[in-house]
Amino acid sequence: MSGPPPAVAAVRSSVRRVLSDLPRGTTALVACSGGADSLALAGAAAFEAPKLGITAGGVTVDHGLQEGSGDRAEKVAEVLRGLGLDPVRAVAVRVGGGGGPEAAARRARYDALDEALAEHAPAVVLLGHTLDDQAETVLLGLARGSGARSLAGMAPRTGDYLRPLLDLDRATVREACSLMGLSPWEDPHNRDPRFARSRVRHEALPALESTLGPGIAAALARTAALLRSDADTLDALADTLHEQAREGAADGSLAVAPLERAEPSLRTRVLRRAALEAGCPAGALSARHVRELDRLVTAWRGQAHIDLPAGIRGRRAAGRVRFER
Repeated sequence: MSGPPPAVAAVRSSVRRVLSDLPRGTTALVACSGGADSLALAGAAAFEAPKLGITAGGVTVDHGLQEGSGDRAEKVAEVLRGLGLDPVRAVAVRVGGGGGPEAAARRARYDALDEALAEHAPAVVLLGHTLDDQAETVLLGLARGSGARSLAGMAPRTGDYLRPLLDLDRATVREACSLMGLSPWEDPHNRDPRFARSRVRHEALPALESTLGPGIAAALARTAALLRSDADTLDALADTLHEQAREGAADGSLAVAPLERAEPSLRTRVLRRAALEAGCPAGALSARHVRELDRLVTAWRGQAHIDLPAGIRGRRAAGRVRFER
């Protein structure tokens, strides 16, 4: 008896490897937009999870940004139920806040997924990011000049969020989707040049492939994997420095003295973390912002304040770096 086509086998194998590490009784919720990548993930999870004692469910999020998005979300939910996933939820969210439309939609989406995790605990969320998504993430990090953590890209697992398809290229995953008999919906935002990721996907990466030859996406993904281990080590050291600089302060401010003695790679990590905790959107906080915060520690000349995204200000007072609205 012949097995499934290679593309389907590859997707199922990747999903099986991730699910087999989960305790029996865990609910694996596929975050599904209706696109080819997440549909292929849903199909593979529906096939593999029951054999491993894992409950496979699904969540589709209606961002309300396009006409008819609510009906489309319900249709995606119907497809997931048709695959045998249970529980399945279609969740409507309100997109708003600072940091641009992409960042706002992402925040709203993850808030909804966090709620689903809590409702079905013990649970994990499976995300359909592919090797190509990883390459795009690395290029966006390079463009922002955000440092090693951004260049490390997306991790295979972040807390309760798992990315089983991160080692598979988009072409393989989409072929698998087609071979599973699933009909994806293509979000027009994915081709909208107003969005940075769309420009990277349809302009920057093809230009690099044309100029430097094929294999750029895979090379960028390998670079991310290599950097991730280094970044994890530095982040662990920065956690210790962060605790020392906080000194138990409840307002999120940082003592200057331990920061002054620290290595720059650790100090800037702590400053970036503090700015994020103060409310700066990750996508809007650039290397320039962190550099100016660093000057409050290393080149203090009585500067009034540093303007940060989302109306946050960083200032130095009484031997501490403080973050205020």
